Amino acid sequence: MAWGFARSQGRPERPQQLYEQAHLGMLQMCAADNASSPSPPPPPPPSASQLLRAISFRSLLTSLTPRGIKRMFRESPEELVLALAILAGLAGVSIYIVKLYFDYFMARQFTKYPKPVAKSLRRALYYTNISPDPNLARKYYKQALEQCNELQLDPFSDDVLGIRIQTAAWLEKIGNYQGAITVLDSVLRDCLKWVEWMENSVADGTVEKSGKPPAAKPLSENQRLAVPENGEEKVVENLWHKRTRLLAKAVGTSTKLGALYSDEHVLEPENSLARLTWAVETALTESKRRHKEGVKKDEGSWMSPEEIGGAMESLAQHYETKSQFHLAVPLLFQALRLCASPCHRVTIMNNLAAAFAQHPLQTPLDAIPNAPATSDAIVSPDMPTDRAGLLEAAKNWASNAYSHSKDVKGEDRTEECDEACAVALTNMGDIAALLGKKEDARKRFQQAIDMSRKIGFGPGISQAEAGLRKL
Repeated sequence: MAWGFARSQGRPERPQQLYEQAHLGMLQMCAADNASSPSPPPPPPPSASQLLRAISFRSLLTSLTPRGIKRMFRESPEELVLALAILAGLAGVSIYIVKLYFDYFMARQFTKYPKPVAKSLRRALYYTNISPDPNLARKYYKQALEQCNELQLDPFSDDVLGIRIQTAAWLEKIGNYQGAITVLDSVLRDCLKWVEWMENSVADGTVEKSGKPPAAKPLSENQRLAVPENGEEKVVENLWHKRTRLLAKAVGTSTKLGALYSDEHVLEPENSLARLTWAVETALTESKRRHKEGVKKDEGSWMSPEEIGGAMESLAQHYETKSQFHLAVPLLFQALRLCASPCHRVTIMNNLAAAFAQHPLQTPLDAIPNAPATSDAIVSPDMPTDRAGLLEAAKNWASNAYSHSKDVKGEDRTEECDEACAVALTNMGDIAALLGKKEDARKRFQQAIDMSRKIGFGPGISQAEAGLRKL
């Protein structure tokens, strides 16, 4: 029987209603006191103009003075509630408008662009987030990029590339996965083309080896207009620093493409593998080059260990979906070594437990086929080679994940820790079942269910309940 291992990843009443209720109460009291005498005709209901005058801003301001509030409470509690409700509503609307203004007009994400581009981006994001309209959003994203070209902004600046990446994110959000892939593929291709040009130019001497950028040409009329709204001047970037930035952008874009290609709406595993493998190999190759040659002046820092580990983990997850656990294990070890987040380390430990439990038998010191060329991924001499040893390793990693998730305290503890703890219990149950320890497995599954319910973790409940049914 196959075991599926868990992976971590009271409304105010209307004025007319108040009036009718008060009027009905008065009629009932009059009827009780003067049952034998005819009742006087009821007063006519207030007209719409009278109600509007009653709730005018001037009357509201007058009524909200201390003396006015006391008088209003004695004479008409309902009117006081209405006035306060209107005031609260106006305050809420005002705050929302101010927030929108600063988010969409004064935020640096817009003021760093020239005014025409910023205006188009504000409209694009408005039709993306506030009032979704795919046709208008597409129109203004395209218009913003065309304006960047007209104003001769650097197409490889983070600002311009950011518009293209945001466009891809919007396309993914509306379910146009192929459109998102097309945009990101063009970003990747353009970044790599510039990196290749720069390296060739240094090699043939057309660019100084120091990476000093060519002398600036006189500004055209369009470039004089391309002044950011915030007035910040652009600093000329060293070419080696630009290479670092664009190569890192390419690695991140390739990793995202790998995730999109493996999405259930696309399902192109070969393209996913190619993008993820390239990202890992490129990140490691650049790290080795810097270690061997040293960091050049003004080159800037390369990807952080956590970012490189993230690329490795993405590739490992791809291998896990293809049941190639022997390829996932060495990448997960590297990702664990590079991970600085205590809670995410627990997630990686859980994935190691699941990978070991489903690891194929393999002879020691065999090179891992199809592994990334620069990952140095080989089977360690200490790697278990029989089923009992692999299950023992899986059990140890699940236990480590559980104990480490309990040890994380204070600000370091996040929701990921709680969910990873529940996943570890489920994995411990699955492994115990594979070892024939049904009572221990039942205990672990029940603990996982209890904890998942406590933290509201639906997938944890489903996975543990599925394990119980298999016992």
